[in-house]
Amino acid sequence: MTIQVRAHKKKDKKNKKSIPMLDLKAQYRSLRREIEDVLSSILKSGHFVLGINVENLEREIANYHNVKYAVSLASGTDALHLSLRAIGLEKDDEVITTPFTFIATAESIAYIGARPVFVDINRQTLNIEPSKIEEKITPRTKAIIPVHLFGQPAEMKEIMDIARKYNLKVIEDCAQAFGARYRDIPVGSIGDAGCFSFYPSKNLGAYGDGGMVVTNNQAIYRRIKLLRNHGAADNYQHRFLGFNSRLDEIQAAVLRIKLRHIDAYNRKRRDLAKIYTTLLSGAVQCPVELPTSNHVYHQYTIRTRKRAEVIKALTENSISSVIYYPIPLHLQKAFRYLGYKKGDFPESECASKEVLSLPIYPELEPEKVRFIARVILKALK
Repeated sequence: MTIQVRAHKKKDKKNKKSIPMLDLKAQYRSLRREIEDVLSSILKSGHFVLGINVENLEREIANYHNVKYAVSLASGTDALHLSLRAIGLEKDDEVITTPFTFIATAESIAYIGARPVFVDINRQTLNIEPSKIEEKITPRTKAIIPVHLFGQPAEMKEIMDIARKYNLKVIEDCAQAFGARYRDIPVGSIGDAGCFSFYPSKNLGAYGDGGMVVTNNQAIYRRIKLLRNHGAADNYQHRFLGFNSRLDEIQAAVLRIKLRHIDAYNRKRRDLAKIYTTLLSGAVQCPVELPTSNHVYHQYTIRTRKRAEVIKALTENSISSVIYYPIPLHLQKAFRYLGYKKGDFPESECASKEVLSLPIYPELEPEKVRFIARVILKALK
């Protein structure tokens, strides 16, 4: 026991100079008084699920996105899944999306028995390539799920034009893009529904899991509100079989506090991203911000063919980095039944071999960003 305690202390001492991908403790320290006060109030109230904080959060997020409705859920995955059910997606229908994303995007389609149909990405933005969508549309196609990957808005004008032409629904996956804007419109408010994740690592993160759907479509809103609570409109009166996907009061209260700071947090992320880009441009492929978009840098993701060398140098300097995503969805064992093979989506496969996400969060000091850039540049010489 004594040996374990000493070893733990030694490890902590060593890690004091490390740079993590994210420092939630630093953010908590800046909000500690507000958060502890509201948590104490909730614990005293004895009301823990779908209470006044949940109602207020839904209203505040609807107002933030300038939409009529917002409905909270237990996770971002549930936001996607229940949105697809709310638009009437059925077994054997098809939904077009990207293979270069977190599995939840396509998983939510498969939950219903529908088929994810993948379209390759744009090399610069890493988002779905709109010019390749139309060729994948069939009579079974019912919807498109564009992903605003890493905080970079997808090209929504082209996507919405295609959707209108073929009478398709558009469900925006905004899990990594809270506060991002496309043509000065908040992402999530452009398609039929926008789906957000409040997983702790997100730009707007809870102290547990959570999700939200925003929409101007009353039918979608009402359907999801029933689906999240076992299909019940009133106590013990179930119109259909639903799910248990209710947001709790503690998460809603934490999110309400952080929501007041989200624009400032995103500005800080953008400022740090500018430092990275200024120092690393030419040595690696830096994230591209389109003139039509406001990137919020949930991740600052570079591309380099010398990724292994960069990771080695970062690790030697106690700097964290993560590969999002090492295996595109079409090559995942879980989606083998779809029949895709290596080479089907060359841009996604190439990206998976080159991308590397670097530390970026509002509390990260600019000097540490400069240090990270110096380490990378030295590794690439």
